[in-house]
Amino acid sequence: MDRKRRLILVFLCAAALVVVAIVQYTNSKSDTAAASASKPKAGYPAPVIDLPNLQDETVTVGGKSDQIQLINFWAAWCGPCELEAPDLQSAFEKYGDQIAFRGVNSTKYDRERDARNFVDEQKLTFPILMDREGDATDEYKVKSYPTTFVVDKNGTIVERIEGVMTEEDVARIVKEYANT
Repeated sequence: MDRKRRLILVFLCAAALVVVAIVQYTNSKSDTAAASASKPKAGYPAPVIDLPNLQDETVTVGGKSDQIQLINFWAAWCGPCELEAPDLQSAFEKYGDQIAFRGVNSTKYDRERDARNFVDEQKLTFPILMDREGDATDEYKVKSYPTTFVVDKNGTIVERIEGVMTEEDVARIVKEYANT
């Protein structure tokens, strides 16, 4: 009788573990989907945030504007950010009169001195903003770098791009959205 009870107990414990594993797996999938769905994405209003530039002057990102906005979140320690910097600078030189470039350094997760050195080394001349408290990074739900948002003149996100932007990507964006 003891052996029979042990087998039943082992079977019940194994069944309970299987049920717990299934519940955990199901919850983790729905958490991932919910987190992804909560990201600002195309069709949603771009959060409006004031950030200081390198001269500590306040610049607004998001919201309505006379130009479409390209808001690029980056960090000095980010290898892909280093790869895209020359293309963004070149695109700014070509299209800066048609699109408002905003480079947002996620300073809360970076070092400001490193960010300033990065800007100098890359010879970036488009506006660089410092997200010292991490508010913009949090509001835009940026989890990887680089992440770029294209915001139309009405303040609506039309694209969220995770990964390296090329000059050709910016040319496409200008062609598609600048005259709308």
